[in-house]
Amino acid sequence: MSIEKVTPVFTGRVIQVNVEEVRLPNDHVATLEMVHHPGGAAILALDDANRICLVHQYRHAAKGWIWELPAGKLDNKEPPLQTAQRELEEEAGRRASEWRSLGDCLSSPGIFTEVVHLFLATGLTETPRQLEAAEVLEAHWVPFDEAMRMAQSGELRDGKTLAALLRAAPYVQGAAR
Repeated sequence: MSIEKVTPVFTGRVIQVNVEEVRLPNDHVATLEMVHHPGGAAILALDDANRICLVHQYRHAAKGWIWELPAGKLDNKEPPLQTAQRELEEEAGRRASEWRSLGDCLSSPGIFTEVVHLFLATGLTETPRQLEAAEVLEAHWVPFDEAMRMAQSGELRDGKTLAALLRAAPYVQGAAR
């Protein structure tokens, strides 16, 4: 694939929107609207009681409150692990001594360039939460099995959270034995 032409449409604080003409692998030239995003990190924080932190957060785009993992965008091109460590402290009030990558996921690859890096955090200790003014959320510690039930029932709808639960299951279920 090659980019033939880029027309910037909008540049904001977080995203840039372009209309891009691209030559696809089949040699067809397509005009695509693309939203460029710096990416993010999400954390499945697991405590010694086999509970994970889910935040109940108000999201305007979702028209209300949703359940999701602590997460945030990569600031100033920081490494994904550094973003994860910062967001775990800010949103969940925890630090972790052990970190494991769960890979990454694409939020909506037909239009967004955002890549969300997923992490499993264990060995947790408490630290003060430091929410930003625009963050409206409550942190809850939910048994892993209950979070999986929420995912399967549709109560939990956030894509990055669903992906992290699926990928963390073998580690969490192995720890419960």
